[in-house]
Amino acid sequence: MLYKPGWDLPGGMAEANEAPDRAVLRELEEELGLAVVLRGLLVVDWVAPHGPWDDQVAFIFDGGVIDDEAATALRPRDAELSEARFTPGDAAAAMLRPRLARRFAAAVVALASGRPVYLRNGEDFSNSA
Repeated sequence: MLYKPGWDLPGGMAEANEAPDRAVLRELEEELGLAVVLRGLLVVDWVAPHGPWDDQVAFIFDGGVIDDEAATALRPRDAELSEARFTPGDAAAAMLRPRLARRFAAAVVALASGRPVYLRNGEDFSNSA
C-alpha cells in the first residue's frame, strides 16, 4: 500500500512542539540524508480539511542549492519514499497534484521576488479575500 499516491515536495509533518523550520531540516535528513541551511521562508499555505486530515498549515522554505556531488548521491532513506528526482520546474509542477503545483509555483515566484507568499488551499490569498 502506498503512503501517498503520486509525487510530493520534500518535507513532512512537524512533531509535537516542533517548529516548522526544524521539522523540514529533520525530515530532509531522515528522508533523503540531506543537510541544508535554510535561507528563508517562501510560502505559507493554509489547507482546509480534506480526506482524513484536519486543516493544516504548510510551509515551503528556501533550502538553497546543493552541489552536483550531493545531488548525485541523493537517495530515499525512508520507506515512505520510492524515488527522489530533480526535474525542471515546469515538468515538476506537472507531476504534482493541483494544490501542490500551485504551492510550488508560488514558491518559485517568492524566490524570484524575495517576498514570502501566503496561500489559502494553494490559492493566492489576495484573490480569495
